[in-house]
Amino acid sequence: MDPKASGLGQGGQVNDSYAVPPILKQYWHTALRWRWLIGAIIAGALAVGLVVTLLTPARYTADSQIEISREQKKITNVEGLDSSTADSDMEFYETQYALLRSYSLGERVARKLDLGRSDDFFAAHGITLDAGRFGAAGQSNLTAGQLAAREKLATKLLLDNIEVSPVRRSRLVNLSYTSRSAGLSARVVNAWASQFIAASMDRQLASTADARRFLEERLGNLRARLEQSEREAVGYASRNDIVALASVRDNEGKTQVQRTMIQSDLEELNTALNVARADRVAAESRLTGRGGDDNVDALTNPTITQLRQKRADVASDYAKMIVRFEPNYPTAQALMMQIKSLDEAIARETARVGNSRAQSYREALKREQDLGAQVAALKGRLDDQQHNAIQYNIYQREADTNRQLYDALLQRYKEIGIAGSVGVSNIVVVDPATAPSTPSAPSLPKNMALAFVIGLALAVIATLALEQIDEGISQPGQIQQLFQLPLLGHVPLTDSSVTDGIEDPKSYFSEAYFTIRSNLAFTTDHGLPRSFIVTSTQPAEGKSTTSYALARIIGRTGKNVLLIDGDMRSPDIHHLLGLDNAMGLSNALAGDDNVAALIQSTPYKGLSVLTSGPKPPSAAELLSSDRIRHIVGELQGMYDHVIIDAPPILGLSDSPLLGRAVEGAVLVIQAEGAAVRGVRAAISRLRMVNTHIFGTVLTKIKASELAYGYGYGYGYGYGDDVEHKAA
Repeated sequence: MDPKASGLGQGGQVNDSYAVPPILKQYWHTALRWRWLIGAIIAGALAVGLVVTLLTPARYTADSQIEISREQKKITNVEGLDSSTADSDMEFYETQYALLRSYSLGERVARKLDLGRSDDFFAAHGITLDAGRFGAAGQSNLTAGQLAAREKLATKLLLDNIEVSPVRRSRLVNLSYTSRSAGLSARVVNAWASQFIAASMDRQLASTADARRFLEERLGNLRARLEQSEREAVGYASRNDIVALASVRDNEGKTQVQRTMIQSDLEELNTALNVARADRVAAESRLTGRGGDDNVDALTNPTITQLRQKRADVASDYAKMIVRFEPNYPTAQALMMQIKSLDEAIARETARVGNSRAQSYREALKREQDLGAQVAALKGRLDDQQHNAIQYNIYQREADTNRQLYDALLQRYKEIGIAGSVGVSNIVVVDPATAPSTPSAPSLPKNMALAFVIGLALAVIATLALEQIDEGISQPGQIQQLFQLPLLGHVPLTDSSVTDGIEDPKSYFSEAYFTIRSNLAFTTDHGLPRSFIVTSTQPAEGKSTTSYALARIIGRTGKNVLLIDGDMRSPDIHHLLGLDNAMGLSNALAGDDNVAALIQSTPYKGLSVLTSGPKPPSAAELLSSDRIRHIVGELQGMYDHVIIDAPPILGLSDSPLLGRAVEGAVLVIQAEGAAVRGVRAAISRLRMVNTHIFGTVLTKIKASELAYGYGYGYGYGYGDDVEHKAA
């Protein structure tokens, strides 16, 4: 046989044919192992789901939708008086959602619909009221305590059955209420929306009232501060002779004084001084200018002008007279006398005008000096006033600031009064609820799907728990993974007898042991071991069957095989072959040197048997001597192979003692029987006495394990219709 087919390579190394399958296949294998349990759990869950669905009263869900706009509350427009921080949109809407689920809103709805007195409301939620605590059904004269208890219970029921579902990325919120009454569900959800709007407006009005009270208090304080600051500004101006003739307010509301009385007087006096100075210069110029008739004053003086005109007329007459008469002519002399008289009058008038210029100069000079003194005095007063104006401006700025704050708060106070009287809500109902025509629960498809999921989950949990609790070995690949030992083969569980299974070379049973024999041939350099024991962890794992089957299979190949029943405590080989057990191994160990006489022949080719013999007082005591070595050595000279059916390892010392006398051991492990820790303990005991373990044989594998066993059973019973046990 090909070594690879046996699961062993040269030197007894395991190849990949018995490797642990992928994790998904392991899960599938586990599911197949526990398929009846899984099916039962899922079927039970579906049955429970069906019963619950059929017994659950119908429930109706009414839906409504509202829109919540972002509020922008602001008490004042003045920097420093408003809140310095504003909630983000997320915080605002999370607050609104919490308010929609608040206990106070539930109380409002319960009182609005008078649910405390409604027996139908409690019946719609499957609640039977305790007459002592809540009053009897239909009782009209409830006590205050009973009514309060009913309202509290109604509020709790409302909160338990209302559902608030915000619509993502929008300002919309869906409200749903579920009860056994379609009409009640619609009334409650509509009342929930309307009472939420009313509660929001109440909070807004309360906030407006608080703001008005706050502003009234602030306005009173600012009014007092404004009056005080204005009094201080006016008092300071009065004490320091600061009289403002013109003042204006700039864009920031600050008072700007453009002119004071001193500034106005100084401007007027300075203008008069300039005029006086010009008059004095003109008078001085006239005073120091040339005299005579060409003098400007003389030329412009009306008297002198008249006298000169009259003289010119007389002189003209005199000139005409001289042309005809002599100067001594009386008329001519009279004209001459008149001319002289006029010249004297002109001279006198001119002299008088000159004296008048000096007087005018002196008057102009005095007026200039007086005005200069007044201007100098006003400049001093203005300088003092400008120094005092610094403090005055401080008082004035404080008064302006207080007035600005007062005016702003007064305006905001008026706006809040108007807004409070309008009562505009930022919440509107988009879709009011109507009574649903079909129940929302129970839903048979949903409940059955949920029951299936729950049943599947319970089945998975139960299966995994049982897998963890079950320490048995169910998969051939686990042998190498858990114990690092070669797997020589695995034997299916059959309901036929051992002898019948071995007799049929095409049976699963026979094919399995032929494979084990083939794999065992690769465990040593010289082929099949000359001598070995077949043992197990605990009784009833199939070690006797395995030793018998291997002896039969090896004998068929033409080898002389001796099968020794080494289990002197509970022998079984003589039962399998129908032999007498009066004499056997125990006699040889006790001192009978004629071992050959103790061996019995069988009708099977190449097979001889040494039964266990009479049960000794202490089998371990017999095996602990060196006689077993001599007996095995002697028998190896007589037979090609010596196979010993050894007792189970745990709790007994027989198998380790027998293992010292042979080349090695074959460990039989029952599928889903022996615990992992027990197998490890058995392996450890064999290795403690330096017994080489050729490999393991996994026995009693169910047909289902072979059918879904990842190919381990491929070829067993090929072309055969032999039926085998499935469980």
